[in-house]
Amino acid sequence: MANLALTEIPGYVAGTWAIDPAHSDVSFTVRHMMVSKVRGHFEKFAGQVVTTADPLGSSVAAVVDATSLNTNHPDRDNHLRSADFLEVGTYPTLEFRSTGLRPRGADRYALDGELTVHGVTRPVTFELELNGFTKDPYGGYRTGFSATADISRSDFGVSLNLPMEGGGVVVGDKVQLRLEVEAVLDPPAA
Repeated sequence: MANLALTEIPGYVAGTWAIDPAHSDVSFTVRHMMVSKVRGHFEKFAGQVVTTADPLGSSVAAVVDATSLNTNHPDRDNHLRSADFLEVGTYPTLEFRSTGLRPRGADRYALDGELTVHGVTRPVTFELELNGFTKDPYGGYRTGFSATADISRSDFGVSLNLPMEGGGVVVGDKVQLRLEVEAVLDPPAA
């Protein structure tokens, strides 16, 4: 597929954007006891989006504070932070750095990159939906996107498996990641 022309992305602005944590969310979902799903998110993260003249040359880099994990259950959160799972005392951050962007259709892309969890770096592809570009009421510019990916926690060395009597494990291996990102152009365009 040929590169997209700038005119195909309404309001597109090339530049460096800071992720706005007040209007963004980094969350995850994992199966629990084979019958339900537990959801959680990280409360502290930062990152940068760089949009280029050719949109497919754009990139993303982000760092998540693993200690800020929150599933709304303090005992579970402490267990997930422990050496059984994320081991945040040794690996206090999760990191993502994009390596490429490929078109998938109108406003949809595959965002390839490297994800580091628990000190292990693996390739991952996020399915990304571009939500748009806009000028905000304060004279700045904003962009936003939604992205999802499925990872195997054992691929990142997070491999504790507590077997269940009837089969299966207490915590599933597949983790669904979901990002809702809003970013602010820095410095704002004139």
